[in-house]
Amino acid sequence: MHGDDIIISRARENNLKDVSLRIPKGRLVVFTGVSGSGKSSLVFGTVAVEARRQLAETFGWFARDRMPKHERPDADSIENLAPAVVVDQRPIGGGARSTVGTASDINPVLRVLFSRHGTQSAGEASAYSFNDPRGMCPRCDGLGRVTRVDLDRFLDTSKTLNEGAVNFPPFGVGTFVWQLYAESGLFDPDKPLRDFTDGEWDLLLHGKGFRVKRLNRTGSLGSNAYEGLVERFDRLYIKRDIDSLKGTARDAARRVVREDACPECGGARLNAAARASRVTGRTLPEMCALEIGDLIAVLDEVTGPVAGTVAGAAVARLRRLEEIGLGYLSLDRETRTLSGGEAQRLKVVRHLGSSLTGMTYVFDEPSAGLHPRDVDRLIALLRRLRDKGNTVLVVEHDPAIVGAADHVVDMGPGAGAHGGEVVFTGPAAALRNAGTATGRALRRAAPVKRAFREPAGWLAVTGANAHNLDDVTVRFPTGVLTAVTGVAGSGKSTLVMGEFAARHEHAVVVDQSPITASRRSSPATFLGAMDPLRRLFARANGVDAALFSHNSKGACPQCDGAGVIRTDLAFMDPVTVRCEACGGRRYRPGVLALSLRGRSIADVLETPAEQALAFFTGDDAAEKAIAARLRALVDVGLGHMALGRPLSSLSGGERQRVKLAARLHRTGQLYLLDEPTTGLHTDDVAALLALLDRLVDAGNTVIVVEHDLAVVKHADWVVDLGPGGGRRGGRVVFEGTPAALADATGSVTADFLRRSLGAPADGAVAS
Repeated sequence: MHGDDIIISRARENNLKDVSLRIPKGRLVVFTGVSGSGKSSLVFGTVAVEARRQLAETFGWFARDRMPKHERPDADSIENLAPAVVVDQRPIGGGARSTVGTASDINPVLRVLFSRHGTQSAGEASAYSFNDPRGMCPRCDGLGRVTRVDLDRFLDTSKTLNEGAVNFPPFGVGTFVWQLYAESGLFDPDKPLRDFTDGEWDLLLHGKGFRVKRLNRTGSLGSNAYEGLVERFDRLYIKRDIDSLKGTARDAARRVVREDACPECGGARLNAAARASRVTGRTLPEMCALEIGDLIAVLDEVTGPVAGTVAGAAVARLRRLEEIGLGYLSLDRETRTLSGGEAQRLKVVRHLGSSLTGMTYVFDEPSAGLHPRDVDRLIALLRRLRDKGNTVLVVEHDPAIVGAADHVVDMGPGAGAHGGEVVFTGPAAALRNAGTATGRALRRAAPVKRAFREPAGWLAVTGANAHNLDDVTVRFPTGVLTAVTGVAGSGKSTLVMGEFAARHEHAVVVDQSPITASRRSSPATFLGAMDPLRRLFARANGVDAALFSHNSKGACPQCDGAGVIRTDLAFMDPVTVRCEACGGRRYRPGVLALSLRGRSIADVLETPAEQALAFFTGDDAAEKAIAARLRALVDVGLGHMALGRPLSSLSGGERQRVKLAARLHRTGQLYLLDEPTTGLHTDDVAALLALLDRLVDAGNTVIVVEHDLAVVKHADWVVDLGPGGGRRGGRVVFEGTPAALADATGSVTADFLRRSLGAPADGAVAS
């Protein structure tokens, strides 16, 4: 029956090539294929968007005008859709005010419990919220900590203002801020700060309430409000929440501040009245500090017709967190400190308590950041959603999830322009025999390599105690590839990206932070290739470099450099069409007529990275800078990608590799990568490993936090943390080669490594 399938006719979104497909409803359907093959365009850009758009049409115009607008996907027709719930890879968000308790909606239940049943009640539920003025600590505004500038890091008192005494690049020599102090006449710019009088010191750090004169860029005299260094830093960085900043500004600010527990609330976030209230002898902050398993036991003690009912609702949600493998977390844990896998599962758990049926749940790589042990739990959760009578669509690469599917759709055969086709559809068992990249990957069983590089030396971390690390001391070998493994919550990211990175500030770090993706950002802008590219074109044509920016003087006046014109039709679906004036090329006609060696700026931006690399071969500094960035893009397997392609159109795996390329063109000897295989197909993982090999063979040290067993098998050295998560983790359970890990006991990773090699879980490596 047609009603048993979602029917897609001739879908053309992004790189899809007139894809027509039937997706069985009421099944667990996995979409796989190499990164950039069109999986996300089909599942999210076509099915999920159309389901949401059609659902919005059932509301009245007043509600629709206030809802997110979704354009009709580029397809002839999409039939038999059900309402869709989308769980993508976007971060949970919320900054420092978002915790496991708030993100899982358990904190609101506990606030009701304390408002109804707490002894010495603070009042209604909002009086127990650290995000509400009625409940938050007045000293720290509910953050639980106070952040202040560390003057020992911020200033070098042995230097003068002219010598760069302010050790903070945004306030460095030559900046506007520096001029307020060095050129205002208030201070001797050639006098070391240590020789400042008490009055000068106070004026430098805390002065305010008057104006000073300084020279403008034009050479004329201007007037600006004066603000001491600490006053200005507090206003621009601390009061805005440093972690909400982006890129180099955030990193620079982090290096010169220190955080301490709030002296008034001791980190509890709540005011005195809320902290005084108790249920079963415990305060709300004390309950939120317990591990979830322990909190369940405490709430089980709460009885009574009202209190027992409220506590039972909290326990039901807590048990779902425990079932999904997050029982080691506490509700007061900030979501920004969670690993990618933990955050992904926290989003999944919100939907497990729903009794809705006939829905379509759409997941974007839910296995991201998960240890193989946790993947087994995830599969059980996905099946539970399916068994309630829902359709579960999953974009995935993990072989275990692909194998657990009722139905598989494999996209390909390649990426970008070489993909966009359905190359296989059918049961998972049949995919193993298919001639596709995924089928071949499923048939391959990579062995543990037997020849390992010898360390050139060792870098140590001693006495690491952050989060759940239990006084960890461990050595990392230099000149080799090291994989740091362990179950979710075992302390891997804390050890490598936190403790180790803090001790080696020169390291090139590629973390899990998402990249900003919009229609106006592209690989060229993200990699920093646009500035030297504009300079080349400007020099070749004797014009202003700003003409070659589609966000500035060179923008097509009709579409303002967007290449498309989007028409908002109020409560109706918006309409986006290609700009006729520039043909979608973003630039005004006069700019398109200017060329560099026969190519316009638009021609270059439409060129794949691999071909563009062959174009920029000159000895000019700008050409060398562009070539270095393009080479990094090719090295991470994105040679097919056009330089000007909007980042918003990239898949998760492509974005991950663009971010990796942005770091790899920097020169460094120590690279720290946090789960670089996220979003990568098995073939893409092989290309990534080849790249890491090249880095190591060039004399670098590479340390990766990873769950992918292909990476573990390929490493020269493994550091395994555990044995469990939370307080049951935080210890080093193994150090050595992958071959030795396969023979180790007491390691969950070792068990799954043996399983992948065809050996018994508790046995040695198969020969």
